[in-house]
Amino acid sequence: MQVAVVTFDGFNELDSFIASSLINRCRKDGLEAFITTPTPVVTSMNGVEVTGQRPMEFVTEADVVLIGSGVKARDVVADDRLISRLTLDPSRQLIGSQCSGALVLARLGLLNAMPACTDMKSRPYLEACDVTVLDTPFHSVGNIATAGGCLASQYLAAWVITRMLGQDAVRDVIDYVAPVGENRQTVERALRAVRAGEVALH
Repeated sequence: MQVAVVTFDGFNELDSFIASSLINRCRKDGLEAFITTPTPVVTSMNGVEVTGQRPMEFVTEADVVLIGSGVKARDVVADDRLISRLTLDPSRQLIGSQCSGALVLARLGLLNAMPACTDMKSRPYLEACDVTVLDTPFHSVGNIATAGGCLASQYLAAWVITRMLGQDAVRDVIDYVAPVGENRQTVERALRAVRAGEVALH
């Protein structure tokens, strides 16, 4: 089970690295995340250079695709050639976005009429795409999920782990990384956010 954490130039380190780090704690169970980039090296919004682990074309074979955010998100959605490399299939893939990554999902036509989560700065641009923005950190409908706020990336990761491996795996991962003395609260908060944001398809 492979996860593509799509990471563009100008990316937000918290969004890409928190999700990939949490998911990679499930490697022993066969779930593994890879930083997936459009160019061999991308530079974060704070100047951190990262070498991609997989090329953009990896998204077509991944079981899960998470679209990270960054300061150049609007440039990304305006780049037809770059967007054309994101061939996604929600019928067989879990697809999620973090903060401004929701703009990419909107551009790809994956949000349809569903509301979405994003960060405060991206909100007006997402609303301009006729997407209803929720004042919540996480929301999912079927195989599509969105998260808003950098630290909500833990909820996006928890959603992926829950869907792929179950709640016990989420409890193990979040319990390990939780602040000392706040383990139970942190685990329950993550599970509660995923449950509260999940809308089942009938």
